[in-house]
Amino acid sequence: MLEVNRQALDNKSDWFGWLLFIVVFAYFWIGTGPFPSPNDTLILSTYGDSSNQINQLIVIAMTMTVLAALFMNPAGRLILRAYWLPAAILVWLLLIIPLSDSPDSALRRTVYAALVCICSSAILLLPRDRNQFTTLIGYCLLFALGLSMLGVLLRPDLAIHQSTDASEQALAGDWRGHFGHKNTAAAAAAFAFFFALYLRKNKKLWVGNGLLLLSGIFILNAGGKTSLAIVPAVLLIAWLFERLGGLRLPFVLFSVSAFNIVVVSSATSQPVRDFIGALGIDPTFTDRASIWQLALSAIAERPFWGYGFQSFWQTDALANGNSSAATWAVTAANAHNGYLDLMLSGGFPLLILAVIWLVILPSQHASKALRLNNDLTLTRLFIRIWLFALFLATLESPFFANSGPIWFTILIAIFGLQLQAQARLVSEPTPQDITALQVR
Repeated sequence: MLEVNRQALDNKSDWFGWLLFIVVFAYFWIGTGPFPSPNDTLILSTYGDSSNQINQLIVIAMTMTVLAALFMNPAGRLILRAYWLPAAILVWLLLIIPLSDSPDSALRRTVYAALVCICSSAILLLPRDRNQFTTLIGYCLLFALGLSMLGVLLRPDLAIHQSTDASEQALAGDWRGHFGHKNTAAAAAAFAFFFALYLRKNKKLWVGNGLLLLSGIFILNAGGKTSLAIVPAVLLIAWLFERLGGLRLPFVLFSVSAFNIVVVSSATSQPVRDFIGALGIDPTFTDRASIWQLALSAIAERPFWGYGFQSFWQTDALANGNSSAATWAVTAANAHNGYLDLMLSGGFPLLILAVIWLVILPSQHASKALRLNNDLTLTRLFIRIWLFALFLATLESPFFANSGPIWFTILIAIFGLQLQAQARLVSEPTPQDITALQVR
């Protein structure tokens, strides 16, 4: 066992660490423009035209600051070790940019995705210890959900979907908080629910109970049926995962693959649709089947390199193409399936690389962390978030969604599981102590 030590943080560096944590967390969970207008022309424009240069500059500045903090931290090398697979994904996305219909947009989004990945990975090393991490994460989440709740009470026209909105009038009455859409709000509340359980286990009862209440209320009122159904399922699946030993990876691969195949097959197979309908479930999954049909057709045309990173949906090429007259699905914001969107962005090579990074490696890291009994409550938190993301991706597109809290939180869990497999941060050092990082 190798021990890497760093001197106890003085008041100035400690202050810088938690302030940077709050800034990065607030940017992704609250953003620079909370409660966006549902009739904003930026929201209604095609994806390729909706770039926000201010957000890009903010992320660049945050990334530079986070990298500086990372390189000053001896434990930063643990994060650097985790970059090899994301780097391979980045290389592939850069290689296929010339084949994209919108190479400039694909390049911009690829670089932006890399910056988001860096910010998300390093944020776990900013708190001094576990106690500071639980305190910071608890109050940040409580503020974020409290802000959404305040919006519901004071500005329901912005915080609740309305029948007068420029799009998706059928969602009227569903809560969206400051997140802009009820699906994002529901998934964010689900993550907050898992964090609340973690905080309660770490004796942060006041914050944990408040967060548990707010997240529960929001999940129920957001109308996000996917998140509402997945949360209890994930609690059970995570419980099984912890007890399966060497069968953990096969269990996850089979569960996610089987569910994904059945769901997507509803778009192409009548027997599957009949089977799902017999279970009392809408076989179109609220008309996602039309979107999946379009996505599968597009993938069949470019199975190896796809259409460029985030360069298929809400583009002028799609809106004005031959498919636009055949199906309303051309107006969709994404495939409502993270795995299909991976293939649309980079073909089967991107899907394979992403499955290794997001499914196989986290399972191995979680198994090692569980075997070492390394802070079980923190490992369990990351496992729940990770599993939720894998199943959420069968009906939504959370992967590489660079704005908002979803992808950011998923990345925290992915990198967190790797850190749990490699190191342990002492719980609460005294001012005379050092923060000891034990690298296995």
